[in-house]
Amino acid sequence: MSVTHTIGRRKNAVARVFLKEGKGAISVNKKDYKDYFDTATLHYKVEQAFAVTETTGQYDVVINVTGGGITGQAEAIRLGISRALCEVNPDFRTTLKPEGFLTRDPRMVERKKFGQKKARKKFQFSKR
Repeated sequence: MSVTHTIGRRKNAVARVFLKEGKGAISVNKKDYKDYFDTATLHYKVEQAFAVTETTGQYDVVINVTGGGITGQAEAIRLGISRALCEVNPDFRTTLKPEGFLTRDPRMVERKKFGQKKARKKFQFSKR
């Protein structure tokens, strides 16, 4: 089997995912994913696509991720892995789609406007 390359995005995080058959090793930025992500919740998010498709331990994944925070990076990785699994086996689409793993979350940070403190917060108003 050749290497499958996909991209996952979330907020400002971009994850490049390389999936190939193997023993289930997942590395993020040349580190084991359990060393890169410190909480069990983030470990779960990275493994979710494999758990739903019941392919845990069948594929090796090499991931390069940049930008954003750790939660955005974990969700970008989940999207990238889901897309890669769909390329490997189109039958996985029927199980991943209802879970929402193939949907790019479009929510982004709203820009700051001039004359205001933040995107929606205003400077303090003084009547007198």
